[in-house]
Parts: sequence; structure tokens; C-alpha cells
Amino acid sequence: MKKKLLCGILASAMAFSVLAGCGGNSEGGADSEVIKIGGIGPLSGPNSTYGISVKEGADLLAEEINAAGGINGKKVEFIFEDDQSDNTVAASAFNKLVDKDGVCAILGGVTSGTTLAIAPNSTNKKIPMITPTGTEPTITNVGGDFMFRGCFVDSFQGEILAKYTKEKLGKTTAAVLYNSSSDYSKGIANAYKETLEKNGGQVVEFLSYSSDKETDFKAQLTKIKSANPEVIVLPDYYNVVGLIAKQARDMGITSQFLGGDGWESEELTKIGGTAVDSAIYINHYYAEDTDENVKSFVDSYTKKYNKTPDCFAALSYDTAKILVKAIEKANSTDGTAIRDALAGMEINSVTGNIKFNEERSAVKSAAIIKINGDKKELNDKVNP
Repeated sequence: MKKKLLCGILASAMAFSVLAGCGGNSEGGADSEVIKIGGIGPLSGPNSTYGISVKEGADLLAEEINAAGGINGKKVEFIFEDDQSDNTVAASAFNKLVDKDGVCAILGGVTSGTTLAIAPNSTNKKIPMITPTGTEPTITNVGGDFMFRGCFVDSFQGEILAKYTKEKLGKTTAAVLYNSSSDYSKGIANAYKETLEKNGGQVVEFLSYSSDKETDFKAQLTKIKSANPEVIVLPDYYNVVGLIAKQARDMGITSQFLGGDGWESEELTKIGGTAVDSAIYINHYYAEDTDENVKSFVDSYTKKYNKTPDCFAALSYDTAKILVKAIEKANSTDGTAIRDALAGMEINSVTGNIKFNEERSAVKSAAIIKINGDKKELNDKVNP
């Protein structure tokens, strides 16, 4: 018995020594009792609801892990930086987290544009980075082999929406109105057009606007109204989509609205009002799913934050979990060891079964959500 106890103590000591510091700064060094993981996302500005949800999802996971004893006895801490959805600010945030805070990995970015801008830094610095929500297809290729993704990509969303238009809604004509300054918006728009037309449908108008700061879409909507499409695809974020939907309905346009995961926010119905009733969008999970993983997460999140978690919170929780489990599997905070562990990870959690393909992007299913007043309904689930 004494011999077994001694072996256990020695094994624990070895585990502690292997879990060396996160980066070169002594704050996260070998003597630290905290494993520091960075977080980058918009905590202020027009996309702040996304960044706040990501932070809350990661913080909830850290709280649960630490209550259960941490990783090999060490606490987990997420240190978040606000990138304001600005590429330059995001780069500064990355450097601060690595060079000053000494993090061993980074959860982020959140929006596709900022993630794409900082992705190469992960491989250059040998700091594993995993975006929970950056759906632009080339992020992991541009970022290199230390860059991972915990969600499906824009092209997948466009393809699914196009197939849903034809196969489920029975519609064949569509107009697409997208943001030409957004990689996210362009990615969904292009994939939708290509897929719908390949399947026998017709995109009667393929129009754009040049900024997420635009507020007047009447010129584009006038052309769309003349074309009278059965469906209008709006692949942008909730704050812009709500405005477009209201203006379209005010002009007498009655087409079915479709969109991507950027619609996911409690603010959408506040901005769009009744104009977004019956609108349909693709999402990463459904909060009222009866799956036990979903129910447990929703209950815990709601208790902590007094609100229903959106998909950004759920994706963050899952992506942070797979990152923490990779650190635990690697039994190290060395960047290369974490990267190697991440590549082979697979978990079944809130947003479904998650594993990585050869491009280090998650392969997973999607939910089709319909807006009914201030509530959301699950219309369908689609496998990749």
C-alpha cells in the first residue's frame, strides 16, 4: 500500500513538472498554479454580443473545470482581450496575450475577418489557436498547422441553405444581398449562388453593399422587388439583417428570408421586429434540444447569466472544452504538444460530435432555425 502511495505521489509530481509554463512570461511559467489560455473577440462595438457570448461560454467551462479540481490540480483561466472587430486591435491583443500574459493557447478570434488577420500569428509563434466561430473557409489554411476551427465553414452554410431552398421549401428563384466588405458574407453568398444554380434554381439578383455601417438599402431592394424572387438570402450579421428586413417589408416585399449563423442574437428580433417573423437561418445548435448535453449546458448557463445561451456561447463552451482536453491529453503547456493533441481530439458535446478534418476544421451537423415572434423553432437538422 505504501509503495502504491509513493508511486502515486511521484506520478503526480511528474505531471506537475511536465505542465510547464504557457509562454515565456513568468506569470504563466513553471511555478504558476494557473494554466492561462487567451481569448480574443469583440467585447465592444457592433459585434459585441458575439464576443461577450464567447467569453461567457469559456468562463462557464473554466468554472466547471476548476470546481472539479482543474487540470492535474492546476486552475484554468481564460484571459480575454477586446479586438473591437478590428484587425489591428486583434493583432495587438494576440501579442499581449502571448508576450505579456504568457498564455499557452488562444480561443479566438470570433468574427471571420479578425480571425483571418491574426491566424498566421499562431503558427509563427507556435501558439495553438482555435476559433469557435470563424467560418471563413481559408482561415486554417492561411493560419498554418497551429490554427484550428471548432465550427463549420461559410461554404457549408451556403450549400445547405441552397439545398434547403430547393428541396425543403420547394422554391427555385432567389435574390442574394450580401456585404462585399465581409469575407463571411461573400463566402455564404457565393456558395449559395453556385449550389442553387447547379441544382436547377435561379439567382435573379446578386447584389451587394460595401459596408456593415450602411443603413439604406432601398436601391438594392427596389431591384429585388422588381425581380420578385421567392427567397431573399441575407448572409450578414443580425444588426444589418434586421434593418434590411424592415426596409424590405416596408416596401411590400413578401419573399422568404434566409440567412446564416450571423443572425444568431437576441438583438435580431429587437431590431427587425415583425419583419423577421418566419425567417429561417442556419445555426450550430438549438437551445431547446432534448439532448442531455444541451440541456445540462443551457441549465448551467442560464443559472449563471440569467439568459438563454446563443450559438456563440455554445460553440465557445465546446471549443474551449476540446482545447482544455488537448492540454490535459498532452500533459503539457508546450505549444507543439498541444497542437499534436488537438489534431486527434474528438468529443460529443453541446453542438454535437466534434472532430477535425485534414484542414483542422470541425466536421459537424447544422440546425435549421425558424423565427416565430420572439421565439425560435427547430425546423431541421442537417448532417455534413
